[in-house]
Amino acid sequence: MNVRHIGADFRVVVRSYLRNPVALFFSLIFPIILIGLFGLIFSAAGSGPVTVQVLNEDHNSPVSQAFLAALNNTSVVKVAVVSDASVTPSNFGSWLGANDDPVGLIVPDGFASDYENGTATNLTVYTNPSDAASSGTVLGAVQGVANGFNLRRACSGTACSPVIGYTSENVGSPVYTYIDYLIPGLIGFSILTSPMFSMVDIASSYRKDGIFRELSLTPLTRAEWLVSRISWYVLLTFVAAGIMIGAGVYLFSAHVHLTLGLLPFLVIGPFFFVSLGMLAGSVAKTPESAALIGNIITFPMMFLSGTFFTVASFPPYLQDFARVLPLYYVIDGMNQVMLFSNSGRALVDLLIVLVAGIVVFALAVRLFKWRDE
Repeated sequence: MNVRHIGADFRVVVRSYLRNPVALFFSLIFPIILIGLFGLIFSAAGSGPVTVQVLNEDHNSPVSQAFLAALNNTSVVKVAVVSDASVTPSNFGSWLGANDDPVGLIVPDGFASDYENGTATNLTVYTNPSDAASSGTVLGAVQGVANGFNLRRACSGTACSPVIGYTSENVGSPVYTYIDYLIPGLIGFSILTSPMFSMVDIASSYRKDGIFRELSLTPLTRAEWLVSRISWYVLLTFVAAGIMIGAGVYLFSAHVHLTLGLLPFLVIGPFFFVSLGMLAGSVAKTPESAALIGNIITFPMMFLSGTFFTVASFPPYLQDFARVLPLYYVIDGMNQVMLFSNSGRALVDLLIVLVAGIVVFALAVRLFKWRDE
């Protein structure tokens, strides 16, 4: 075995590897991105108080106010009393979900009198299965404060029975589980990745291989070519969404609403990301640089748009960044129609994606050329 031969071939491997931006990205840059993203997402855990929306039905009695003050003083929870008169105990769970609030608390009517008379009373804590960290923090804080109030209560005899207890409900619906929140995110993931990766590759490789030059000799216009690609990915999105919803319902007993409000997102989403992928591929000079641009655009959206984790669990500055990402509005809109029946907010999300899609489509058609100048 000749060491010189091995060394010579090793140098060739190193040079070819260093000249491949895609290989370098996935080997060196991508792990750093993952560590950075997950570090940013989970840096909020334990670093500050969790905001809990409170519906005080006891008319702000002194006992309920004292309980909420004690909850706020735990330093792990920040109490925000709901002032919206339209919010009631019956729609509180849906209201929390529609407003991206992962946790909430209902203080029942008669809380003070029940506490003073020694009658059992139950607080209702709303938690979100997709945000276990915030949910666990609030449950622990409520239980701790309730235990403290039970111990301090004045009563006759040598011992007092606990008065304040709590029950837990899921945000959106009592039957929702993590899989219910995951399905819209995974559909959004499919809407993002399939068109973006494919169109970035097609835009650069077709130019390099001269296919676009050959297409320029046909009656097909650039806009027509792009629309045909959009049509294909819309069809693919419908198939993928059907598979994911079917698997979630029949394999994991998911609870999602199949409404007509979902359909526009399955059309406008691919329209935007096919156009964005084409735009990214058009501005890149080589297939390698196109792939790098596509990865830089795609990977932050994969993890920061609410695909796998609720955006409400992110640090505040990361929530602001997430709301700049177009995929956030696609996933949020599907959440609103599939989980919370909030058509008003879904319409706003849809309009944002539609306007952005029209702008990106126009730019893609303008910058995309059959032949290089």
